Amino acid sequence: MPLLVAPSSAPQLARRSLTREDIQRLAEFRFHLRRFLNFSNAAAEEAGLRPQQYQLLQCVSGIPDELDPTIANVAARMMLKHNSAVELVDRTIEQGFLKRVPDPFDHRRILLRVTSQGERVLGSLAAYHLEELDHAGPELIRALRRVLAAKAASRRAG
Repeated sequence: MPLLVAPSSAPQLARRSLTREDIQRLAEFRFHLRRFLNFSNAAAEEAGLRPQQYQLLQCVSGIPDELDPTIANVAARMMLKHNSAVELVDRTIEQGFLKRVPDPFDHRRILLRVTSQGERVLGSLAAYHLEELDHAGPELIRALRRVLAAKAASRRAG
């Protein structure tokens, strides 16, 4: 029996009915995502960071070249409200992992930079995450491919 995608009060993202197998594939993919995120949270905590602090360091250090590492850009990329991002930045600065610096081109703006202490922790955690992805990544990719293949087959069928 097909399942409807979304209740009438939710945004209508798709019009087709989903089968139990569709839901199972999505659930399996979500399981693998959550397992990796759970690993990530535990690794951050073991390193003395809150999970969002690790994400913040990663966001500031790895922000695309076309964006400046401002609180507004970091908030947008981390999907946080501005005031939540400010609080997160302040806590991370207090621990010595991040600093605020004036924008060399616009002195009205403040940029975020990872400190050398933050770079050491970030580097260690990022390497640990890459090792975990060597192990867990293939199954995560397989689960995603199963979801996408079923969606493509459904699209072709009609």
